[in-house]
Amino acid sequence: MAKGVCKEEVYKSTYFEHSEYLRNFLFYKSGDMSLSEDLVQEAFVKLWENCAKVTFEKAKSYLFTVGNNLFLNTISHQKVKLKFEHNVDKNKFENDPQYILEEKEFKLKLETAIADLPEGQRVVFLMNRIDKKKYREIAEELDLSVKAVEKRMHLALAALRKVHKKV
Repeated sequence: MAKGVCKEEVYKSTYFEHSEYLRNFLFYKSGDMSLSEDLVQEAFVKLWENCAKVTFEKAKSYLFTVGNNLFLNTISHQKVKLKFEHNVDKNKFENDPQYILEEKEFKLKLETAIADLPEGQRVVFLMNRIDKKKYREIAEELDLSVKAVEKRMHLALAALRKVHKKV
């Protein structure tokens, strides 16, 4: 018999094992860390409310499905752009002003290029490059074939190379 997630220790274990990845996944989709954290909490509340119906083995899939549905409900009909926090290093004033300007321009172009990628490509790209996930892991989480993940990654890299050549 499959064990459910209604026991507190199993639920906590599920939270610690999947919350960060779910948050990152939702952040890649939304570009909003605060929203992502809220959606993770909502997904885990729904998991708790339905803990008797969800087996431990299906908890990860359930969380990602619920999280994605919550995101789609929250963001429906809006174009999502990634926004990265700009932490200004206080020691940068010692660098050459021309270098600082060029670095900012390049960073802005790169962030814009990533944000302008189609959602599927952007999610695959960031899961691979930020979370260091292998294509197989990404395919499992997104319910895609490995070939589909490879194709999305190829298209994302090609688009980013075009932007890089223009710079």
